[in-house]
Amino acid sequence: MRTRMTYIPVEVADQFSEFIIKRDEQILDAVKARTRDFSTISILKLLYQLRYEPITFSDLYVKSNIRMKRSFLNYLHLCMAYNFIRKEPIGSNMIYFITDKGRTMLNLFTQKTS
Repeated sequence: MRTRMTYIPVEVADQFSEFIIKRDEQILDAVKARTRDFSTISILKLLYQLRYEPITFSDLYVKSNIRMKRSFLNYLHLCMAYNFIRKEPIGSNMIYFITDKGRTMLNLFTQKTS
């Protein structure tokens, strides 16, 4: 499996350390890391941001640290296609919510056995 460099929010990197092969420098609230299973970690980055409260499209993009907008949109659409995330227009903003299925997906990776 090919590894890739990506930026991961520090809190996400701490929670999903098994995906990280090597940590590099920390920049503000994100760590630059070489990761395995890039697609899964990208989906988890999106779901992790929505775990406590719904947020706007712009905030989700910034907080997820998926740097390329095209990649962000692809993962966002994937999450919506699998019903992990739903969106609602509220006023002039689009608000994103995690669904029960998305919470289950996130919990599969956050509940570690000892």
